[in-house]
Amino acid sequence: MATSSASQYGSGSVEDLKSKAKQAFDDATDRAQDIAGQAKQQVGEVAGNVKGAIDKSVKDQPITTLLAAAAVGFVIGALWKS
Repeated sequence: MATSSASQYGSGSVEDLKSKAKQAFDDATDRAQDIAGQAKQQVGEVAGNVKGAIDKSVKDQPITTLLAAAAVGFVIGALWKS
C-alpha cells in the first residue's frame, strides 16, 4: 500500500518536473528569439548608418575614401596571409 502511494507521488512529481522543464525551455527559447530579433534590427540600423556615412564620404572626399579602402584591404590581406 505504501509503495502504491509512493509510486503515484513519484509519477506525479516526475510529470510536474517534466512540465516545468518544458515551460522553462519554451520561455528560454522565446527570450532567445526576442534577443535575436532585436540584434538583427540593431545590426540593420548600424549597417544603414555605415552605408550613409560611406556614401557621404565617397561624395565629399572620393580620393581619401579610396585610399582608406585600399589601406583596409591591405591590412585584411596581410592578416589573411599570416
